[in-house]
Amino acid sequence: MNANIHSSVVIEDGAVIGENVTIGPFCHIGSEVKLGNDTLLKSHVSIAGNTHIDSGAKIFPFASVGHDPQDLKFYGEENSLTIGKNCTIREGVTINPGTEGDDGKTIIGNNCLFLANSHVAHDCKIGNNVIFSNGVMVAGHCKVGDNVIMGGGSAVHQFCRIGNNAFVGGLAGVENDIIPFGMALGNRAYLGGLNLIGMKRAGVDRESIHKCRKAFKDLFSGEQAVADAVKTVNTELGEDPVVKSIIDFILESEDRSLCTPRLERES
Repeated sequence: MNANIHSSVVIEDGAVIGENVTIGPFCHIGSEVKLGNDTLLKSHVSIAGNTHIDSGAKIFPFASVGHDPQDLKFYGEENSLTIGKNCTIREGVTINPGTEGDDGKTIIGNNCLFLANSHVAHDCKIGNNVIFSNGVMVAGHCKVGDNVIMGGGSAVHQFCRIGNNAFVGGLAGVENDIIPFGMALGNRAYLGGLNLIGMKRAGVDRESIHKCRKAFKDLFSGEQAVADAVKTVNTELGEDPVVKSIIDFILESEDRSLCTPRLERES
């Protein structure tokens, strides 16, 4: 093992430490933990449980990763936490493993950034290239898609889904599902439109953006229920792959209602 480990570090028997790993002062690594190659733990990091962190992670002081779920229904059952490649976990972040109330797994994708004091609860599924700004709180069983940006201090209710490339504004309180490329604002959060900047960053072409804007208007005009509008949109615009991703997200709805725009009341 080629690693740079400070003399004050505690590594329990059974832990697996990859190549070229650096572990700074006063870190604690549990017996079931696996750290991938090129991982950097700054100092005072505590990693526990059946936690597998892939290569290239950077974890900052006082992060708590893999400790027991903050769930009164957790009774010590087997669970796990998996974190993908090249993730950065800043100061005071908490990430919990799963529970038997779901599949027992919390899974985080590659290239994610969790800024200071953000929280990922038990049984969450977080995609790739996701950014949690400072103080973001995501409750249990949530699904966050690829390329999602969560604004500072925003909070997500348990069992919510946030679609790929969505943007959640600072201090937003999300209690319903957010469509792919949706932009959610306010407390309680409402759908403020499409995340056009995110669409451009994702390489969505102008024609597709125009179709998505028409689909958004048709879906959320209030002239008919979304369940009915989605059938019309699918027929008229469903050949566009980005529109189709929004339609599929709506049709896959599980436990939560959709986050929708605020409709102006007639005077």
